[in-house]
Amino acid sequence: MQPRTPLVLCVLLSQVLLLTSAEDLDCTPGFQQKVLHINQPAEFIEDQPVLNLTFSDCKGNDKLRYEVSSPYFKVNSDGGLVSLRNVTAVGKTLFVHARTPHAEDMAELVIVGGKDVQGSLQDIFKFARTSPVPRQKRSIVVSPILIPENQRQPFPRDVGRVVDSDRPEGSRFRLTGKGVDQEPKGIFRINENTGVVSVTQTLDRETTAIYQLSVETTDVSGRTLEGPVPLDVIVIDQNDNRPIFREGPYVGHVMEGSPTGTTVMRVTAFDADDPATDNALLRYNIRQQTPDKPSPNMFYIDPEKGDIVTVVSPVLLDRETLENPKYELIIEAQDMAGLDVGLTGTATATIVIDDKNDHSPKFTKKEFQATVEEGAVGVIVNLTVEDKDDPTTGAWRAAYTIINGNPGQSFEIHTNPQTNEGMLSVVKPLDYEISAFHTLLIKVENEDPLVPDVSYGPSSTATVHITVLDVNEGPVFYPDPMMVTKRENVSVGSVLLTVNATDPDSLQHQTIRYSVYKDPAGWLNINPINGTVDTTAVLDRESPFVHNSVYTALFLAIDSGSPPATGTGTLLITLEDVNDNAPFIYPTVAEVCDDAKNLSVVIVGASDKDLHPNTDPFKFEIHKQTVPDKVWKITKINNTHALVSLLQNLNKANYNLPIMVTDSGKPPMTNVTDLRVQVCSCKNSRVDCNAAGALRSRLASLLLLSLLSLVCL
Repeated sequence: MQPRTPLVLCVLLSQVLLLTSAEDLDCTPGFQQKVLHINQPAEFIEDQPVLNLTFSDCKGNDKLRYEVSSPYFKVNSDGGLVSLRNVTAVGKTLFVHARTPHAEDMAELVIVGGKDVQGSLQDIFKFARTSPVPRQKRSIVVSPILIPENQRQPFPRDVGRVVDSDRPEGSRFRLTGKGVDQEPKGIFRINENTGVVSVTQTLDRETTAIYQLSVETTDVSGRTLEGPVPLDVIVIDQNDNRPIFREGPYVGHVMEGSPTGTTVMRVTAFDADDPATDNALLRYNIRQQTPDKPSPNMFYIDPEKGDIVTVVSPVLLDRETLENPKYELIIEAQDMAGLDVGLTGTATATIVIDDKNDHSPKFTKKEFQATVEEGAVGVIVNLTVEDKDDPTTGAWRAAYTIINGNPGQSFEIHTNPQTNEGMLSVVKPLDYEISAFHTLLIKVENEDPLVPDVSYGPSSTATVHITVLDVNEGPVFYPDPMMVTKRENVSVGSVLLTVNATDPDSLQHQTIRYSVYKDPAGWLNINPINGTVDTTAVLDRESPFVHNSVYTALFLAIDSGSPPATGTGTLLITLEDVNDNAPFIYPTVAEVCDDAKNLSVVIVGASDKDLHPNTDPFKFEIHKQTVPDKVWKITKINNTHALVSLLQNLNKANYNLPIMVTDSGKPPMTNVTDLRVQVCSCKNSRVDCNAAGALRSRLASLLLLSLLSLVCL
């Protein structure tokens, strides 16, 4: 087999729209020269021509536009390439794209002696042009295919051609990669015989900026003969995206009186176009300011950074004199470095002039008047102030202080949060008889401190004159409560005490009458003139109306005012105990077995309503006049309990045992209580008292028959 000559693949960058008309077959649309060379000078001088480009769409070049891959250059409408600034190095290659409604083309400008720098094709298109690299068997030179985005119909459109100068007969070109046989599929294709590469649809650089493809030659069986060789398709950016403000709404704050040049905030826009081109080079400006007073240009925006700063003097930036302390700015961002051909986007920036405490609060008048009835509490007057500061801030909110005239702390003052008024209140009732007039000195301040050059003046204090109105007050008992100690069972009509009530209205000459208000047991009477209290019934310490030996009664003292005023007094009567209650025993029923070996019947206790020493120790006895001596026995256990027992077993029956108990009072009191004892049959741990009940029934029947016989005689 003969060795093959090296395969040379090259990409033809011609992008001419062949829109020639039948009337002008001699005109070929596009650049007259596709590749031009420029010697790298020491410096490209601003606005000086570099070279001239010739482009024709064969239709008069209407609406011709040029785009340069470097932001340092532009092409004038006459085709002259000029530098936008003084530049020492721009890279190795520039690309110029020309477009009219009828044709478009690309020219390559090779910088002879140029170096790779920021802004070169490598950075702009993220691609490094491949220079011829010697290999052992072949030398491959590959250049990228450059396709502007947003191309219009017709499609498919030829965009380049792959050439193999020594391709074997019958071999075929094959194109692979994303955009061909990988998703998104079918965007590019290659003529397997001619090597012409074509695009089948419109491209969008913002979706995909570079398609990295591979080209190879294969034999008829599909076996690779040469390659694969990388082929990059670079999508050239068009200015098809407007700037967008993503971070709104924009709200900034600046303190009133701020110096000129104070930064308020920064607004930034985003442009989806290529950031290495003017398509995404943004400039900012303020299109409108609302309101436009006191100056239509209150603010300035840095065209490159988007910083909004104040441009008026601090005197004009006064919140209290402004028509509206809130400004709305329409901010515009324009790409193409602000040129008229650039696309624009707008946003609204709201700037609020914040208040500082540069105005002290002032009372609306120097003196305020108030009246209050003695004995009353609550708000008596609202003190009004004026403050020019922002009502939503601590520079406006007032804080009041009583600085004189309140030694007894009878007054307090609080701020009404809605009106900023000072609400002066009486918190301790005032006494007309002590003082009928009060004078308070009150000052007002802001919650926030004043700015250094502002101070509180005389109008930040005010005097309040308060007149106390005399009110007919009810008489007052002294002492209250009144206390007295008496023995219970004192005789009816006994004098307990004489109450005393005085009228606080010392400047009025009034008489007082007394009456009973509450007397739960109905034991008392009061003389309406002199207040003497005596008894109308026997006092009983054991009464349910007495609690812990104390009886409580209420009396009224009524003056002769118009209308009359009433005062209430409490009388506490402590009742000393008298031995007037006999003791009693418990329980009064007991059971015992007829064959019990233990003859104990029951333990009985005694209780007494009286107090010591009129209660225990108690004395327990069996009332022997009606009970046989040889049957029952009672034995004292302690001061309050005794044991009742049998001396012998008894037949089943019910027995009444009279027990006499005596307390320790002087003189003592005695009480006899029957203890009913049931003698029952007890077998197999079961107690049966039916027989005793039957016997009791028979005895009752016999007693009833005897009574009937006596009645019938």
